[in-house]
Amino acid sequence: MKTAEDYLNGQVLLIDKPLNWTSFQAVNKLRWEIRNAFNIKKIKVGHAGTLDPLATGLLVICTGKMTKQIDTFQGQIKEYTGTIVLGGTTPSYDLETDIDQTFPTDHITPELIHETTTQFIGDIEQYPPVFSAIKKEGKRLYEYARAGEDVEIKPRKIHIAAFDITNISGTNIDFRVVCSKGTYIRSLAHDFGKALQSGSHLSVLRRTKIGDFNVANALTPEAFIAQLKD
Repeated sequence: MKTAEDYLNGQVLLIDKPLNWTSFQAVNKLRWEIRNAFNIKKIKVGHAGTLDPLATGLLVICTGKMTKQIDTFQGQIKEYTGTIVLGGTTPSYDLETDIDQTFPTDHITPELIHETTTQFIGDIEQYPPVFSAIKKEGKRLYEYARAGEDVEIKPRKIHIAAFDITNISGTNIDFRVVCSKGTYIRSLAHDFGKALQSGSHLSVLRRTKIGDFNVANALTPEAFIAQLKD
């Protein structure tokens, strides 16, 4: 049983973030529950790497003195699984926005799909999605996008260690990716469609690992809160 002292001295919490929660919401919820459970007036709580609301999976949340380790955890290799849908693009590169263009997919074979993944292995340049939280001139990119304003986005160097296709069902492609900090899987999904001479978007995303931390060892927010109250 953890004490107030334990959380203040620092804990690393592995949380399985639910669909439609923001990472910020998860941090706020846990902070409130920890403060409430132990009658703590103030405690630092932060996460080591944002997950989009439409993504689920591993969120590493640090409390107290362990928040000093957040940068270290953020820099570690990450693993994701998910689904790319061929034949249509969206402005956000995922299901946050509606399909804006459709493309032919008849020419795409399983062999071509597997072969095309090799173009993305290693050090590559990637353009972040315009619907992202990156700041430019004091505003988030998604603020420009939602206002219909054009903004110049610069590419970033990232590293993709593995890009495996785990299942192909019609236009749905299941994958596993191991990548560096700063990689946008939505951008990878978008670029993959282009490389196939078609279009695509991300429909499912789950973060499974950050460094040695695995989502298999994570608790849902509800399970963590129940544990706090035991």
